[in-house]
Amino acid sequence: MTKDTIIAFSQAHAEPSWLQERRSAAFDKIDDLELPKIERVKFHRWNLGDGTIAESEYSANVPDFTALGDNPKLVQVGTQTVFEQLPADLTAKGVVFTDFYSALEEIPEIMEKHFGTALTFDEDKLSAYHMAYFNSGAVLYVPDNVELDQAIEGIFYQDSTSAVPFNKHILIIVGRNAKVNYLERFETIGDGSEKATANISVEVIAQAGSQVKFSAIDRLGANVTTYISRRGRHGNDATIDWALGVMNEGNVIADFDSDLIGNGSHANLKVVAASSGRQVQGVDTRVTNYGCNSVGHILQHGVILERGTLTFNGIGHIIKGAKGADAQQESRVLMLSDQARSDANPILLIDENDVTAGHAASIGQVDPEDMYYLMSRGLDKATAERLVIRGFLGTVITEIPVKEVRDEMIEVLDNKLDGR
Repeated sequence: MTKDTIIAFSQAHAEPSWLQERRSAAFDKIDDLELPKIERVKFHRWNLGDGTIAESEYSANVPDFTALGDNPKLVQVGTQTVFEQLPADLTAKGVVFTDFYSALEEIPEIMEKHFGTALTFDEDKLSAYHMAYFNSGAVLYVPDNVELDQAIEGIFYQDSTSAVPFNKHILIIVGRNAKVNYLERFETIGDGSEKATANISVEVIAQAGSQVKFSAIDRLGANVTTYISRRGRHGNDATIDWALGVMNEGNVIADFDSDLIGNGSHANLKVVAASSGRQVQGVDTRVTNYGCNSVGHILQHGVILERGTLTFNGIGHIIKGAKGADAQQESRVLMLSDQARSDANPILLIDENDVTAGHAASIGQVDPEDMYYLMSRGLDKATAERLVIRGFLGTVITEIPVKEVRDEMIEVLDNKLDGR
């Protein structure tokens, strides 16, 4: 793939000059940058992109929209948008929820101002690759002082019959004192077996005083090798509550970060993950406190089945000058097999004195006393084990604000357990 091919793709989609220039600059940076550092995860030989940029064909694997409910939503299959639903009253308030290229036409100045501000393209090799090669995406824009009662849902399907890279850019811009509840799904559909790569970047720009509840379930298939980055940028007194379910079947490295730029800003990151088979998943969850009196809390719980591998890296970094900052983290992993492998690594980087910080980490197997108690009440071993796992993960799952998402996450876990 040459730079000319990338520019030709950009021009074919009528991208503005500033975006063409960023793609070109990112392409030039790829070879000079290092891969992101995910502690204790060996992913350097993974295929995380074959250097192609293309659109997918229209797929026969289109979901049944009548089963998706009537809340605001956007559905894409591959690079194609197949469904949009945004009530007229939200449009009248200035809310935009559409595909990436439509947003470039509807809110060009806002796009140019905010695109790439949470995750810059020169941060590492995979962020530069993403900027050069992303081929589709979506944008949610909520103007100042607008409060949304209904959850807004983005559903992004990867077609298992297509080898086109699943390189998506999701940009969420929440104005001053605005409120939004956003639900996101990445999922593989169809009965194909094409090997594919995914490079996904999600930026959440939470401006001063805004409140964002962000829930996600990732369910990409066994034939998809994935890098996913979710990055929040917090203004003064802005809050993002993250509830993330990492339930993929293939190898994954994930980077979930919140940059607490503003004074009094808050980030709560809750992550549930499950690994099975020979799957490798590495999850970096980081909060960086820049603002005074900023608060960042990380809670990660995971389970490992069969010969799976799961690594949690929790990183709390308090920058010099962030007086009164608070950084807390907890990472716990439950192993259900003697062949499972896991790491839970707490990392605290403290550059300021007047702060509060702490961490906890544990790795273990199902408590025999818990199993004995449940089985003595008449439960079989499989049911007892399932209840123990639900209880272990429940401290995170119950924090998800949408009941349907909680139920879906439990269903995915049960399916993984049944597939052992």
